[in-house]
Amino acid sequence: MPLRVQLLLLQVVIVLAVVSAAGVVAGTLQERQLRDAYLDRMTGVAQSVAGLPAIRDALGSADPSATIQPIAEVIREASDVTYVVVTDDEGIRMSHPTAARIGERVSTDPSVPLSGGTYIGTQTGTLGESWRVKVPIFDESGRSVIGAASVGILESQLHADFREDLDGLLLALGTAAAGGVVCAWWVTQLVRRRIYRLEPEEIASLLETRDAMLHGISEGVVALDRTGRVALVNDEARRLLGLGPGEAPVGSLATDVLDGQLLELADRPGDHSSGELLLAGERVLLARANPATVDGRAVGAVLVLRDHTELHALLQDLDGARDLTDALRAQSHEFANKLHVVSGLLELGQHVEAVAFIERAGHGGLLTASVIAPGVHSPQVAALLLAKATTARERGIDLEVDPCSVLDAPDSPDETTLQQDVLTILGNAIDNAIDAAGPGGTVQVLVQEDDEEITVLVDDDGPGVPTALRAAVFRPGFSTKHAGAQPPRSVRRVPRAGTSSSPRWDALRHDDAPAPQLQPTPGSDAGTARGIGLALVRRIVARRGGTVGFTTSPLGGARLTLTLPVRSSAALSGAALDRLTGTVHR
Repeated sequence: MPLRVQLLLLQVVIVLAVVSAAGVVAGTLQERQLRDAYLDRMTGVAQSVAGLPAIRDALGSADPSATIQPIAEVIREASDVTYVVVTDDEGIRMSHPTAARIGERVSTDPSVPLSGGTYIGTQTGTLGESWRVKVPIFDESGRSVIGAASVGILESQLHADFREDLDGLLLALGTAAAGGVVCAWWVTQLVRRRIYRLEPEEIASLLETRDAMLHGISEGVVALDRTGRVALVNDEARRLLGLGPGEAPVGSLATDVLDGQLLELADRPGDHSSGELLLAGERVLLARANPATVDGRAVGAVLVLRDHTELHALLQDLDGARDLTDALRAQSHEFANKLHVVSGLLELGQHVEAVAFIERAGHGGLLTASVIAPGVHSPQVAALLLAKATTARERGIDLEVDPCSVLDAPDSPDETTLQQDVLTILGNAIDNAIDAAGPGGTVQVLVQEDDEEITVLVDDDGPGVPTALRAAVFRPGFSTKHAGAQPPRSVRRVPRAGTSSSPRWDALRHDDAPAPQLQPTPGSDAGTARGIGLALVRRIVARRGGTVGFTTSPLGGARLTLTLPVRSSAALSGAALDRLTGTVHR
């Protein structure tokens, strides 16, 4: 049976049931009111007859009926009752609508009124079934009962009067029922239009298909309504946004669920049809926002999210591999040149000069981590420093790793995870320092580990970071870089002081310490997007409960100082961390 028929029938049944119940209640009340009205009339007539002096005097005379019958008939006709009967103290009629019944004993029991009581009820007499009132007639002293007055109306007359009133009631009920049916039909049509004239099976099929599609696709989908609340989140979006199984984002404000960059993107749907890279929690996402419209009306926005974290990491690894390849190519070229020099000296017979040249060359060209960072025993961190130093040298930049740097190899899963974060931090920090220093510049790196924390200092002699921007540079999407251009170099080079100890480590102990920092995530901009590298660094430091901030470097440029506790504190959500942006060290 179609839905519209079911809805219509259900509503019609409800309307008819309500109208019928209302009719029964109204009829019952109307009949009760009718009986109450007749009861008041009959009681008043009976008491009036019983109190007439003429009636009392006639009951003591030789021919009571001659006086009582005319009076009773006049009262009956005037009060519109069926009968008015007066009896003596033995139940003999002294009046009756049928004169032939006068002088006969009444057909019903007269004991109640003759004993001084009042009777109200339905009895069947000579005129038929009637509803009646019987009252006693007392003598002048009011002590002795000398007769009874009975006033009644036939039940058939009561029913006839009720039916006359019932016609109007039935007409009103019929009109109400017809109006209810019409309203039920209108509501049925309205509901059908609201559900696009679909049957329940079709609606269920559409919902199942929608759920299967939303939760089966590899992209995350977040729908926002026009009030800025989350209307829909699929499984992939929950994963990308880091929402736990117990969290119910639907109905929540978008500001409580989404990171700042996602909120900004949702405010301008359609601006980036191809999407843009941004941070959400600890993930790099390719996100785009599309306007949601219904019948040409804007009803919200739909965010489509793709996980680019792994691709971002792969691009970073690829950049590292390219750097290492370039370094090996440069080493090969340099080594070939030296071999040519040695060969030429030997052919010229200048053996002493050849030996001296070999001694001067030494091991400076070898790709050995022990030469770059002898105290760094973590293979991955040492390899990163080596690759960065070689890449920097190829760009004409001197990258120096402080000989006091110390970092042990990881010996537990937690330490491995911590050093993975150190790798991400160092990669991004050194890349930013190299970009800031430019050709001919200097970058210095210090990594120190103790029982409590790991400390990283990265100095460059570039233009530095203005005080007003020392918080802004950590925000996702913020960048002072211009594609294809190096920052201006107007800062005097300051040579590194001392070799027996680390003055920059001492400076860490005496300079102003940076304030606690915020926010987590791994990765590097690595040429894939601007304004992500330092934001990732900040998020990792925040997740670890450490500190990060920019100060002025002894080299004249910027110094990035950060600490990572060896035992990480509880992680914060990306949205919660974004709300703490204003506490970045300035």
